[in-house]
Amino acid sequence: MKHVLALFAGLLLLTQPVEAQESGSLKRLTLRSDLLGFEAVGRLDIPGGFCSGALIASDLVLTAAHCLEDAVAAGSLDKVTFFAGLRDGEFVETSAAKLAVMHPKYDTGSDADFRNIRYDIGLVVLESPIATATAAPFAVEALSRSEQEISVVSYAQGRAEALSREGRCSVIDRDRDLIAFDCDIWFGSSGAPVFNTSGRRPRIVSVVSAVTNYRGQKAGLGMMLPARLAEVKQALRAGRGVVGGTEVNSRRIGVGDRTNSGARFVKP
Repeated sequence: MKHVLALFAGLLLLTQPVEAQESGSLKRLTLRSDLLGFEAVGRLDIPGGFCSGALIASDLVLTAAHCLEDAVAAGSLDKVTFFAGLRDGEFVETSAAKLAVMHPKYDTGSDADFRNIRYDIGLVVLESPIATATAAPFAVEALSRSEQEISVVSYAQGRAEALSREGRCSVIDRDRDLIAFDCDIWFGSSGAPVFNTSGRRPRIVSVVSAVTNYRGQKAGLGMMLPARLAEVKQALRAGRGVVGGTEVNSRRIGVGDRTNSGARFVKP
């Protein structure tokens, strides 16, 4: 099997977003009972749009770094808010963001390509911790070589008002740093947790970063965890690149349609 880095060479860009439709593989988590076990997945509202994210501690949201670019560039988390289990205007709990940080090797000045996806993770520290009895945080683990089935729970353009869960999709390729998968993702899915559901409770093994064309069909890309997460946690503890902490030098780049937010298109 070829490495992910080689597989995506020469593929076409998906350049124009379209209105997403609920596919047969997606289940809309409309009822409170539908949400059981996934209360810690939520919508991260940011100026101009939204992303998906998930609690990995009572006050810590894991998401994609590119979702935080504008906030980091502005040095302000004004209007950045996490809604745990948001569905049709109701939510389990909500909190504004207090701090945010991107992976220190995530390059906001580069083109949106797969070389940057391996570092496309960020953390948001909440002003008010969310009770673990209400929304239990998820553990993060490495995706083993033997695991081929994964699951994604996310928001997206066209399904922004409630979570949708794809209970079973597949890893279609991987290398040391990246995985490619056939889960149904779109604008707004960025930052969504990619789960291994083989145990008693889902564990996060990656974060949705990008969507691209793979042999004529849409495919998602994410980074391998938990090594990258450990690095961004270290940056948070050290105050490196933290919004509201040390000074951040960053610049916004235009990729796709930012009004739809939350998904990136990768160049071949």
